[in-house]
Order: sequence, then structure tokens, then C-alpha cells
Amino acid sequence: MYDRKEMGRELAFSDTSLSLPWQVSTQFNRRSCSRRFLLLAYQSFGVVYGDLATSPIYVYTNSFLGRLNDHRDEETVLGVFSLIFWTFTLIPLIKYAIIVLGADDNGEGGPFALYSLLCRHAKISLLPNQQAVDEELSTYYRTGYIPQNSIYSPLKRFLENHRNLHTCLLVSVLFGACMVIGDGVLTPAISVRSSISGLQVKAEELLDGMVWLFVASSIITEKCEVVFISCIVLVSLFALQHKGTQRSTGIDGWISLGGIVLSVTGTEAMFADLGHFNTASVRVAFLFVIYPCLVLQYMGQAAFLSKNISDVTYSFFESIPELVYWPVFVLSTLAAIVASQSVITATFSIVKQCHSLGCFPRVKIVHTSKWIRGQVYIPEINWILMVLCLAVTLGLRDTTAIGNAYGVAIVTVMFVTTLLMTLVIVFVWRKRVIFALFFLAFFGLIEVAYLSSSLVKVRQGGWVSFVLSSVFMVVMYVWHYGTCKKYLFDLQNKVPMKWILTLGPSLGIVRVPGIGLIYTQLVTDVPPIFSHFVTNLPAFHQVLVFVSIKSVPIPYVPPGERHLIGRIGPRMYKMYRCIIRYGYKDVQDDGDNFENQLISSIAKFIQMEALESSSERLVSSPEGRMVVVPATNTCGIDLVIGDSSESSCCSTFVTNGESTMLQSIEPLYEEQESTQSSNQRSVQFELSGQENINSEVNCRRVQFELHGLENTNSEVKEELEALLGAKQAGIAYIVGHSYVKAMKSSSFLKKIVIDYAYSFLRKNCRAPTAALNIPHTSLIEVGMIYYV
Repeated sequence: MYDRKEMGRELAFSDTSLSLPWQVSTQFNRRSCSRRFLLLAYQSFGVVYGDLATSPIYVYTNSFLGRLNDHRDEETVLGVFSLIFWTFTLIPLIKYAIIVLGADDNGEGGPFALYSLLCRHAKISLLPNQQAVDEELSTYYRTGYIPQNSIYSPLKRFLENHRNLHTCLLVSVLFGACMVIGDGVLTPAISVRSSISGLQVKAEELLDGMVWLFVASSIITEKCEVVFISCIVLVSLFALQHKGTQRSTGIDGWISLGGIVLSVTGTEAMFADLGHFNTASVRVAFLFVIYPCLVLQYMGQAAFLSKNISDVTYSFFESIPELVYWPVFVLSTLAAIVASQSVITATFSIVKQCHSLGCFPRVKIVHTSKWIRGQVYIPEINWILMVLCLAVTLGLRDTTAIGNAYGVAIVTVMFVTTLLMTLVIVFVWRKRVIFALFFLAFFGLIEVAYLSSSLVKVRQGGWVSFVLSSVFMVVMYVWHYGTCKKYLFDLQNKVPMKWILTLGPSLGIVRVPGIGLIYTQLVTDVPPIFSHFVTNLPAFHQVLVFVSIKSVPIPYVPPGERHLIGRIGPRMYKMYRCIIRYGYKDVQDDGDNFENQLISSIAKFIQMEALESSSERLVSSPEGRMVVVPATNTCGIDLVIGDSSESSCCSTFVTNGESTMLQSIEPLYEEQESTQSSNQRSVQFELSGQENINSEVNCRRVQFELHGLENTNSEVKEELEALLGAKQAGIAYIVGHSYVKAMKSSSFLKKIVIDYAYSFLRKNCRAPTAALNIPHTSLIEVGMIYYV
């Protein structure tokens, strides 16, 4: 974005005397796009390539540790550099910059982006509430993609017909995501620890130069105190995070691959952080700046070590000229901090994607930028990462063990990406299977070689990656398993539509003014919680809306295609269904804006239904048809929403106070409770009086006005007025307070998973009402036990 003054200066200095107006505009647009493109490429240096650019601090050190330490000579140094060069060329340059970056999901990258692409082009998704209408979203398929039966349909059918393969694919993606989260623990530990170790190189000079630093110098020379300084830097980092060869060496050389692979740390960030930039800017930054600079840096260190092989322990800092040592030391420390922040931010993004797809417990997600979509901060994950990072730093102490763990995590994520890309080449790009097999064989064999070398060092620190990923993997899979079982219970115990129709328009109870929003995961039927509510309460709302907030496997859903509105039962029942679709990168709306958009969408649906030639068929159908309500009104009737003062009392207003139904339900409930035993009730209420509501909130009003009703059907006019009248009376949110338990006939393992692991996660994660930002004064919780 450029300021108007800057734009004016650019136009003023351009020679327009011989140019036509549209030529000047074209020249300016090209210049503006070029500047924005170069700015994005420059910004990617820290956000995308911060981790990759700090790798030279510890690559040679970790490569020459172990048995390769017995081969310290010039030929071995040149051999190590040769491996680093070809590894850096084949994986970051060819695999990622040229091939993988082209598989973005509408501008988003990472393992989940590849998985969401596959789920949309093949029926392998394990998300429970997917619908065929989701495929009509404008961003569902890649640009230019036309769904059709390809020549590889046997392979596609084989993958789609075996549900065990769906589970294996999801487990692989989750395991890769867990390794990325592990990177969020290990990257700050090894980057900061390696940069701070530069103090050990100059410890003797500090001692000779200043007497008062004698004690500090003696402390610095001790390895454990360098760890202490690193811990201080790490705590500060997380606290501020919310502000974002030709010679053969045999088996010894093979084992050293675990250190050489550290030269490509941060390569996955090129793809995972793609959503903050674009493919072209990330490619240009790597090809013209990052790649040549890092190759020169590794080449310079190799030249230095060929003449000073004894300095391999701190080769990066020993190779720095004396004149610029301290500026480079400070710069490397700051670069390590920036690299750590970028990896931590990528970890937050991965957690949010897992949460959106139902694979992670509910956590508080804070969007830190109004301009950059998808930039989030998760307080709970931030402090968990800090504790784990300090534990790794204090427990492993040196960069060798941390590097061994780091190498396992890096190669595992790369191998998962290779497996997913193989399927993307066939199902999304529609290339021949031979190309996919060549990609898998070429890059897979390289990564398997590095992975096997890293696995040899499991006892020397590599076990940390497996422990961290296993813990997060168990959490993700238990949550996903419990959520799916709960959804299947709702689906199997849904309320028959015939039963609702037999109750009549009043549903067999008193219908009081107001709107009741019933939250459910079901997108096609009435949840069992509704019958539980009707049979235990003496009154219900005049207008009922079954709200289902679902995630679809795409990054963003266009606002005009977000709401799916339908009718449940005949028109006189005044029961609607609203499905609100979000992508895994979308920001969910809440508060008054959510209520106003919901009421507006229902009103537009009523108008659209009246204009349909098949409206009679829609009304007579028990479930009706789901309609995408556009953002613009094309029905001829305007619904105006705006703020209003208290003096204008003749219009239709909506207060943000407590629902009228909530005020009237207490005496009815207390009256019936005296005639029934308490053990027959499982309905819980969280109500608070009007005295607890802020007076400023009560005075705030929203005005709804209907225009263009002169030529409207009387039934439509009456329904619209009833809808706005119910909005005026107030809105209540009905949410299920569920207790999930395993059936008595379940296996011992299932009882452990459901009764203990899943229950523990539900009790200690964020409550559904907090995640949905439901006002406490308008909340009704319905208790119900799920036996799965």
C-alpha cells in the first residue's frame, strides 16, 4: 500500500508529455507492482529464510562430530562441502523452489495445504460433515481445473475405496505437522544456543582486556553457563512473541549426513509460510539472493577449515575477521532470534489448521495483524513451546544432541511432503504416474539416506523429536477420534422429521417471542439435543435456527458464499437451518456482527424462496433445499441495518440485552420443577440478571428496516416481520454441554481413550461457548451424555 503523496510524486516525476493517459496509468501500475513484488521478496529474507540463513553457524560443527572427527584433513573438508552444495541444490532449489511451490492451495502452503488439495480432488477426507454443495465454492478447485474422470481412475478408486488408507494418510499428515511443532521447540534451542556460543571464542580476550569481566569470563568458558545465557535469551524471545565427497570415509561419512542435513533446515518454511507472500517473490528471493549467498558462505568456511582444521568446533565464528567479529556476533544472535520467531509463528499456523480441521483441542487464537491474513498468536502453545524449549536446552546442553534431534524432525517433514506431492502430481496436476514415481524415487531416496543417518543418532539426542511428536500426535488423534465418535452419535440418534411434524407448529410447548440459535455439528438433520430440550422445557422460542459452523478443506471461503440457509419443516414452524462455512485460514465472525449477518441471511433466503418458481416444492419438503445467500441483495427488498438513537422508538429495534425468553423461562421452569424429581432433569442453565449487564450495552441498539414490501406476498411479508419481531425480543444461544463416555461393551483401549484421554482434553481445553464468543447472559446449556 502506498501513500497518496508518494503516488503523486511518482506521477509527477514521470514524463507524461508524450504519453497518453492510459499509458501513464499502465506505467504506474507496472512500477507499483514491481515495487510491491520486490518489497515482498525483501521481507521474505527474515520471515521465510531466517532459519535457513542461520544454518552455517552449526552445520560444519555437527558434521565433523563423532567418528568423522578422525578424518580431519583437507579432502574431507572439501567432501563435506560437496555434499552440502548438492544437498542445498537438490532439495531447496530443485524440489521446493521449482516444484513444490507450484502446488500451493490458493496461495497457502504446508502439509495441510497439500492434504486439503488431495481431499478436494479425491474422496479421502475424514471430516465428518462434508457436503456435495461445498464443491460449488469458487475457490474449491484450482483455477482452470475441471472435475472429470481421469485415465488414472483405477488408482483413484483404489485409494477412495480403502478407508484404512484414508486413516494412514491423515496419520502421516498429522505426524508431519507434529514434527513441524517439534521444529518450533528445537529451532530456538539450536539457533540461539549456537549464536551465543560465539562468546566462548572470545572469552580469553575478554579476560585479558578488562579486569572487571574476570568473573564473567570464567563463567562464560563453562558450557553450562553458556546454556544459562541461552535460556535467558529464549525466555525473552517467547515473552515477546505475541508482538509474531571424492574421498571415501565409509560408514563414518554416512553417519555425518545427519549433520550435513542441517544445511537445509528451514527449507519447509519456504512452502509453509507461502500464505504471507506469493510464489514468485519467494522464488526470486531464493534464486537471486539466498542461494548464492549461502553457497558462498559454506564455500568460505570450507576454505578456512582446509587451512585451520583444528578450529572446526567454532568454524563460523573463528572464520570471522577480527575487525568485524562483534558486529557479526550481534547480527548472528539477532538473526537467530528472528529465525526462531518465524518458526514459532509457523507453528501457530500449523496448530490453527489442525484446530480448524478438528484435529486439535480448542485453544485461544489471537489474530495479530489486520492486514496480513492468517498471522496468529496462540498464548497456550507459546508458553508450552517455551517450557519445552528450555527443557531441551537445559537437558541436552550442547548443539550436537540438539542437532541430532533437529535433523530427524527436518527429514521427516520433508519425506511427508514428498509423499503428499507424489499424490498431488497424479490427482491434482493430472500428470502420468511415471512422473510421480520418478519424483518419489529421486527425492525419496535422498531423504531416506539422510533419515537413516539421523536415526542412527537416536540415542545421542534424536529421541527428543520422536518423544515430542508422539505426545502431540496422541493429543491430535485422540481429539479427532473423540470428535468423530461424538458426531456419529448425533447422526445415529437424530430426531425423525415425522416426530417433529406430529408435534404441530407449536412443537407441543409454549412458543415465546425471541430467536433460539441451536448449535449443532449436523448439517442435514435435527440433533438429538433438540428432543432432549423440548421434552424437558415448558417453553421454546418463536423462531428456531439450527446453526452449524463447519470447516471446509480450503484456505478461505468468499464472504458471499459463506452462508447456506434452508428451511426445516413447513413455513408455519418458523424453523431454519444455517450452515456457516469457514476455511482453515479464515477468521470467524462473532458478536453483534454475527447476529446481524445471520438475521440478514435468513431474511434474504425468505425473499429468494418467494421468487423461486419451485417455492411450493421447497415448503412441502421436510428438509427443503439449502441455498447460498449472496452478500448483495438481488430480490428487490432491502433490509437496512444501522445504529439508532434511543429517541426514535417507532422503528424496529434490537437490544443486546438478555433474551425475553430467558426472562420468562425461569418461573415456568421453577413451577414445573416442583412437580418433577430433580434426577429426571439434565438441562443446565447459566442465567444472570439484568443488573449484571452493562447499561451502555443495553442502550446500544440496531435498527432494521424493510423497504420494497408493497408488492410482496402477504405470507412473505408476515414471515419477515415475525423474524424481525423475534430479533427485537432477543436472541438466546442453546449449546450442548455434553459428557462423552465409552459404552460398557467397548474395548479396554477405547475406554482409556474416551473416558480418560478425551475427557481430560475436553475439561482442560477452551470451552465451546468461549470459542464461539457467546454472551454469557444469553446462554442456555443443555446437558447430555453421549455413549459412544
